[in-house]
Amino acid sequence: MRGAAVSDAETSVTPPRANPDLVGHDAVQRELLRLYRIGRLPHAIMLAGPRGIGKATLAFRFARFLLAQGRRGKPGPGHGLSGAAADSGLMIDPDDGVFRRVAGGGHADLLTIERAWDPRRKRLRGEIIVEDTREIAAFFRLTSAEEGWRIVIIDGAEEMNRNAANALLKILEEPPDDALLLLVSHNPGRLLPTIRSRCRRLALASLPMAVTGQLLSRYRSQLGRNEAAALAALSDGSVGRALELADAGGIELYRSLTDLLVQVPAIDVGQLHALTDRLVRADAEDSYRACEELLARFLARLASAAARGHVGGEEIVPGESAAMQRLAAAADPPHWAGLREEIEENFAAARELNLDKKQTMLGAFFAIEAMAR
Repeated sequence: MRGAAVSDAETSVTPPRANPDLVGHDAVQRELLRLYRIGRLPHAIMLAGPRGIGKATLAFRFARFLLAQGRRGKPGPGHGLSGAAADSGLMIDPDDGVFRRVAGGGHADLLTIERAWDPRRKRLRGEIIVEDTREIAAFFRLTSAEEGWRIVIIDGAEEMNRNAANALLKILEEPPDDALLLLVSHNPGRLLPTIRSRCRRLALASLPMAVTGQLLSRYRSQLGRNEAAALAALSDGSVGRALELADAGGIELYRSLTDLLVQVPAIDVGQLHALTDRLVRADAEDSYRACEELLARFLARLASAAARGHVGGEEIVPGESAAMQRLAAAADPPHWAGLREEIEENFAAARELNLDKKQTMLGAFFAIEAMAR
């Protein structure tokens, strides 16, 4: 997870490149340190797992560690793991020059690739394009500025389009010496199989719900315990996702979704239009994206619970169990899982092609209604 700095109103979130803290993932940290200490680091490592659990924070943490070793040489015996915690092994002091330069984006031996700003559309691109990944080849042709490692972090690697992925593949086929690619991926299945096969994959698990709730309470102290617990449940152990939902009014949105879904197969059209009209306002972009995610999350939980035969039980918001029981009785789990995937693809296409958001959201609800008939 990401670290924190104190603001006037609440604890804010520090970007991964500037974050000295990481909660959890000790086993992965120990494995990275072990590979380094025995001289067996692969040329490409994929840090995979759900969004918002600390993958990028770990990537920058490891990059700082390696860049610091270029200046100090290899660690001697006793350096690294202190007691049972992996933290001290990869930790670089925030006052260290390497830390400060990485945090400020000014370290000559570190390149970060991610979705870039699109000046024409005045927003982040929907994908990483080939010009972005071509920077990697040029970067790796340079001599290390500090006689150490040259490191590239690709944050959101699955967002590379086909041309960008093919350009990266050429680099992976002939990796240079003393160079490391760190791929951060929320969805490795979207990457080319040939890219996945050339990376050492390290899986990061979601944080425990109790830890997510505690961290959420720390970063958003105005939340009550019940709200924090509900957001932790909706976010599947991702504190990053939980924070986004908290800021977008996620609990109230989820109540609104549940109120509509419990009516299936006869949703109140006026109530549905009122919700979508609120979501498509110019100042409600975050709420719209949160609604997309919450709707997909509901369908995922529905399909999973129905497959296990345990629909109902403890609710995140009132009415959730009744809605799930009604829908589970109308169609089998594979159909709901398939519809969830279709709806997510429609949302993604609408973002990329700048389609009518209201019609896309209405279409999602109408598709659920049709499935339940």
